[in-house]
Amino acid sequence: MNLLAVTTQSARALMRLSYGYRGRDCRANLHLLPTGEIVYFVASVAVLYSVEEQRQRHYLGHNDDIKCLAVHPDMVTIATGQVAGTTKEGKLLPPHVRIWDSVSLSTLHVLGLGVFDRAVCCVGFSKSNGGSLLCAVDESNDHMLSVWDWAKEAKVVDSKCSNEAVLVATFHPTDPSLLITCGKSHVYFWTLEGGSLSKRQGLFEKHEKPKYVLCVTFLEGGDVVTGDSGGNLYVWGKGGNRITQAVLGAHDGGVFGLCALRDGTLVSGGGRDRRLVLWGSDYSKLQEVEVPEDFGPVRTVAEGRGDTLYVGTTRNSILQGSLHTGFSLLVQGHVEELWGLATHPTRAQFVTCGQDKLVHLWSSESHQPLWSRLIEDPARSAGFHPSGSVLAVGTVTGRWLLLDTETHDLVAIHTDGNEQISVVSFSPDGAYLAVGSHDNLVYVYTVDQGGRKVSRLGKCSGHSSFITHLDWAQDSSCFVTNSGDYEILYWDPATCRQITNADTMRNVEWDTATCVLGFGVFGIWSEGADGTDINAVARSHDGKLLASADDFGKVHLFSYPCCQPRALGHKYGGHSSHVTNVAFLWDDSVALTTGGKDTSVLQWRVV
Repeated sequence: MNLLAVTTQSARALMRLSYGYRGRDCRANLHLLPTGEIVYFVASVAVLYSVEEQRQRHYLGHNDDIKCLAVHPDMVTIATGQVAGTTKEGKLLPPHVRIWDSVSLSTLHVLGLGVFDRAVCCVGFSKSNGGSLLCAVDESNDHMLSVWDWAKEAKVVDSKCSNEAVLVATFHPTDPSLLITCGKSHVYFWTLEGGSLSKRQGLFEKHEKPKYVLCVTFLEGGDVVTGDSGGNLYVWGKGGNRITQAVLGAHDGGVFGLCALRDGTLVSGGGRDRRLVLWGSDYSKLQEVEVPEDFGPVRTVAEGRGDTLYVGTTRNSILQGSLHTGFSLLVQGHVEELWGLATHPTRAQFVTCGQDKLVHLWSSESHQPLWSRLIEDPARSAGFHPSGSVLAVGTVTGRWLLLDTETHDLVAIHTDGNEQISVVSFSPDGAYLAVGSHDNLVYVYTVDQGGRKVSRLGKCSGHSSFITHLDWAQDSSCFVTNSGDYEILYWDPATCRQITNADTMRNVEWDTATCVLGFGVFGIWSEGADGTDINAVARSHDGKLLASADDFGKVHLFSYPCCQPRALGHKYGGHSSHVTNVAFLWDDSVALTTGGKDTSVLQWRVV
């Protein structure tokens, strides 16, 4: 658990909680452990989530996006594989597999540094020989399949798997010499003998060869079942490469997930049709249920205790339930790049919004969305009225909306220019709203009725590049802006005119510090930094801490003000590639950060 502690020199933080799940492009990455925790991943964090206790633990050994996960037969040891990354200095972070203990969260072994190319996309433990072997597939052109004696960190053998995408690599549960891989237009049955791998292609014979074989599972007797992009289930007799039984058209669209249950039945999860179907041992359909459209197609299915199932979806959600009772949301995430973040002025709540056109209002205590709303345009920015009853959301099209935070109804919609709205910010007294655009202008509105009625007062013209950040004075008398060409300009909202006398600005008390350029944040920039390396900053409300979000997956924490050149803060990982935004809750108990490409929200606790 990550805690933010403050020393006289600087401040420290550790991550406490993650929102979201990576289901959009990863498979078989959701498992129930004997501890009652489900294990999955988002960004570079492996999450162990106790549903009963509403508590998360995290494995933080990775330095870039995790792409695959496997659980050892001992149900304690876990393998996770990651993509290649780069450091701030441009040094390559090689893709690799980390083997770790899910109880102690300690790293046991690191495999394949300098061996894998681009990313590790599949991992799987052997199941019948004490789990002493691990197979892995990378994303090189030949999608190399390698087998490792993981405890010795030694590669046993490798072989070119396919020049097409490989989606699954797994050992047969009762035969440690048999592996199966599948993906684009193939299913291969591999034999591991005397330090070499030989493969036989699965023969579809009279059946049409599918474009993709998407998933695989094993039945009690040793038969192999595959699901494909044509919606078919094929059964392959144990040890053979021929189809012994076919369930054609099991789903409308692809079969994305398969799970063989303890009682000998089988559950399949559909893509386009979003259905979960229970099949008897004779492949008769026993039951089916449809996952609600908001959560998206089924990506993976895992068996829980009793008749509970956990379902990961391609819209980065995890559901819990059963075929009898239906499913409820356990984990929700965004599905595309995420930039918009705002914290409620008086409650333990915050808003995120992104390219997926979704606006979520979250409780930082229950870690669940209080409501979600789909809007018409991809969202970029958000800001609360000081009353907390109205939320402004800026989009990439020049449109911005006002939403009622209780009912999430649309209060108003406005358009300023046709460029991205990078910042929407109400003045501390609630009398003004400033809307900063990529058309280099800030549009100023007067505000009435607690944020529900706005009238355009004018526009602030003077920047020669797009607006990036904006802060109001505590007394709402003026505001300051940063732009894409690193200008700092000051403005009078009543006249929409630039304040050119910088001396008059010297002693202004600022309500927030989100501008990445300015005297109080001067020290956050490292030597030789590009002006775009830091995407966002936030000062804590008590004025003691400053957090920054950078392009290298790191969140930094400094004492405020941070005026010493190249100040030494503490840095923390968890996100991959760029961290897009950062904000403190109203009482400074929690800091929040959003990831761009990793689509995650991370919560950091402050002590």
